[in-house]
Amino acid sequence: MTGPDDILHVEAKAEGVLLLRLNRPEKRNALATDLLGAVADALDVAISDEAVRAVVLTGADKFFAAGADINEIASKDVGGALLDIRPSIWARIRAFPKPLVAAVEGWSLGAGNELVMCCDLVVAGRSAKFGQPETNLGIVPGAGGTATLPRLVGRARAMKLVLLGEPMTADEAQASGLVNDVVDDGGALSAALELAARIAARAPLAMQQGKALVRASLETTQAAHLLLERQGFSALFGSADKREGIASFFEKRSPIWSGK
Repeated sequence: MTGPDDILHVEAKAEGVLLLRLNRPEKRNALATDLLGAVADALDVAISDEAVRAVVLTGADKFFAAGADINEIASKDVGGALLDIRPSIWARIRAFPKPLVAAVEGWSLGAGNELVMCCDLVVAGRSAKFGQPETNLGIVPGAGGTATLPRLVGRARAMKLVLLGEPMTADEAQASGLVNDVVDDGGALSAALELAARIAARAPLAMQQGKALVRASLETTQAAHLLLERQGFSALFGSADKREGIASFFEKRSPIWSGK
């Protein structure tokens, strides 16, 4: 359980769905190391919780997360940046194996946008803005803004976002492949929860394997990926869910997934 003053609110929603809400309004949900770590900790707990089949991550009405904590950045020199624990925290978030859905209203900048890129599906309010403004501070993105962003939106869009430091709209983000769905302002969370509930009602092992294999496309050659895909495909043939899926098809009934 979490209280109103906690920097991350954790709440069970529909069956199988966990909601994580960034809660640092006085800093526009700036992703200081403690808040980033709280997200990773909550996801680590969700990994071992069989009742959780999908997670929704959201912020506030006017800002998802407005970047990293500038005070933390200002206090570090080269050595401090190289020894920062944040890369290990980011790695834990990226390694979360269950479907992760972002609900974005308002600003998603810098580390906030890099957190969005850790998610598998993204729903945005129409007025949402997405950007990597680090070059405005004389630095560059450090957690995916140059490594992951061009793989999602393409080289040209990524170059413009990084070199000019100007955000793109929700519609532009959808057209570029960063966002799945754009909804009316104020509707991102409900739409994201609906998506997560639909995912949570599906075969858990297939959802996790599907996520892992699609994400592998960002890092793997096609030849190697085809081998991984076939291995993942074959592995599920030994699952109870595969047997249940086939049986329910022939028996013309809804499947009851066990995640086994």
